[in-house]
Amino acid sequence: MDTAALHVMVLPLPAQGHVTPLMELSHRLDDHGFEVTFVCTEPVINAMRQTTTHDDRKIHLVSIPDGLADGDDRRDLGKVLDALSRCVPGYVEDLIRKTKVKWLVADTNMGALCFEVAKKLGVRVASFFPASAACLGTLFRVPKLIEDGFFDDKGFPKRRGAFELAPKMPPIYTSHMVWSVEGGPEVQHAAFQLVCRNNQASSLAEITVCNSFLEAEAMAFELFPNILPIGLLFADQRKPVGQFLPEDTRCLSWLDGHPDNSVVYVAFGTSTVFDPRQFKELAEGLELTGRPFLWVVRPDFTSGAGVSKAWFDEFENCVAGRGMVVSWCSQQQVLAHRAVACFVSHCGWNSTMEGVRNGVPFLCWSRLKVDQYANRSYVCDTWRTGLAVSPGEDGVVTKDEVSAKVEQVIGDHGIADRTRMLGDAARSSLGEGGSSYENFNRFINLLME
Repeated sequence: MDTAALHVMVLPLPAQGHVTPLMELSHRLDDHGFEVTFVCTEPVINAMRQTTTHDDRKIHLVSIPDGLADGDDRRDLGKVLDALSRCVPGYVEDLIRKTKVKWLVADTNMGALCFEVAKKLGVRVASFFPASAACLGTLFRVPKLIEDGFFDDKGFPKRRGAFELAPKMPPIYTSHMVWSVEGGPEVQHAAFQLVCRNNQASSLAEITVCNSFLEAEAMAFELFPNILPIGLLFADQRKPVGQFLPEDTRCLSWLDGHPDNSVVYVAFGTSTVFDPRQFKELAEGLELTGRPFLWVVRPDFTSGAGVSKAWFDEFENCVAGRGMVVSWCSQQQVLAHRAVACFVSHCGWNSTMEGVRNGVPFLCWSRLKVDQYANRSYVCDTWRTGLAVSPGEDGVVTKDEVSAKVEQVIGDHGIADRTRMLGDAARSSLGEGGSSYENFNRFINLLME
């Protein structure tokens, strides 16, 4: 076989929750003999190179401009989407001409920006969705949801409340759609337009795969049979998965010093921000549990002026020896550790799947709309592998609520049994003869054609 036939370009949306699963997929492709060119924006590639040692002989990291000036706010989604729409198609076209790849494996969320360009140049397209099949299926149903009067043609809700695509699928709230992002109506409309354009581009892909497994979303895969589950994706701990922040590895040896199923692990991804009052309630709630805990606190985790250094220093002194605070860590290694008893999570899909694969029960604390509330529903209502925090009338989750719910999750034997069974199903799906194993082989065989 011509070796050029095994050259694949991989293109994620430039965000941590998209880069990580597509890096994990890139390692799997490398394991199967493919040459992989991994393309993302300059700030992302620079961050990846700064946080880990990367072997470009295995996966070639290639950066493209993100279209923003040095002083621009890269948290402003409106600006980011506009810049990506202007820049990505041209740079992807140039790279395809230079690299002579045969396949583009791209994030479904980038479809409108690159699928047509690739097809025009004779490159075949595979679409990868980094979240749940239920989420992708909901996006595919947008035209019908508009027709049925749930949304207007700009994506704004015409009805309040929730709807279900099918029984045993998470309820979808009209105010919690993927495009229901911060930044005002203009930004939401721009995000909605991109969703619609991505839907149109999806027909150009020869295959659509997602990072899930059949037993987790049986009804979604029945309803949308063209979405193939190939998860759960993960990489050998020695292989970099595109972290944007440096990992504090001290926490692994700290975990080694604790008994099995004793540590509360707390992490809210890369985007969640707490105001100072909520931050303090969480901190004091963890202290109140009396349990050892590992808490990931990013430098930008609190809003406004944040929590004073003096207050936080005093907190750390109070919990010294029992609680460990890090700015970032290898979540996959932490969740795989025997000492972890419970995962307090925002319920991003990657975090959810990592917890599921490792058989860790959840305390769900969803903060951003996007897909987190649907993922929480999977955990609490469908799989019943965790509980959710309940905010007070003022929207604040109190320290007493944190402490009480942690104890409920850890002490519930039914949750423990269901969590273990779902983890077993996830691992079985990856084994020979499992549904994800078979689907992944189908995917690989298509790329080899």
